[in-house]
Amino acid sequence: MRVLVVEDQKELAATVAVGLRREGMAIDIAHDGQRALRRAELDDYDVIVLDRDLPKLHGDDVCRALVARGSRARVLMLTASATIENRVDGLSLGADDYLPKPFAFAELVARIRALARRRHPGLPPTLVRGDLRLDTARRLVTRGGRRLELSPKELAVLELLLAADGAPVSAQALQRRAWDEYTNSFSNVVKITVSRLRRKLGEPQVIETLPHAGYRIRP
Repeated sequence: MRVLVVEDQKELAATVAVGLRREGMAIDIAHDGQRALRRAELDDYDVIVLDRDLPKLHGDDVCRALVARGSRARVLMLTASATIENRVDGLSLGADDYLPKPFAFAELVARIRALARRRHPGLPPTLVRGDLRLDTARRLVTRGGRRLELSPKELAVLELLLAADGAPVSAQALQRRAWDEYTNSFSNVVKITVSRLRRKLGEPQVIETLPHAGYRIRP
């Protein structure tokens, strides 16, 4: 899952980003509204966590611009004000959800995941291929009834492959969706992660490499 955190308080933005990365999300950060719009043009985000009170371009204007562009990203608007009027205003701009500050981190994670599911409404909460199961809400993977301990990146790659329902997913697409902007596009991080994932999934192998196409879960 690719998420853009737009927050002008740099310490808060960094703290939120660290926590969300531990949840297996790929996180980019913008500290002002103009930068947020530029980032949204470059990358296809699942969710944008948007602070309302931003420098250079107000969060309301960012939200309006995203809606006008037809952005597919779901917007979770944050604000220090918890009044009903402010919530209604934020939602009327086109935001998909609204969370007042201060917030509990667990609630932030739950709302981001809920919004991501709304962006991909066809995906079931549990992805199944043979004896391999991934509970996307609880982040729980089992094979043959045995629980597997996967790293956040391994889990993110597996989710993308299972969601493709047998279609190949290129290494470039996996990197765009599971890693953030600071990952070297020429690195072999995807290949290494897939190799580790294969070992943990065990035999028979379920991840197939297709030359010039990428990876897929075997039919």
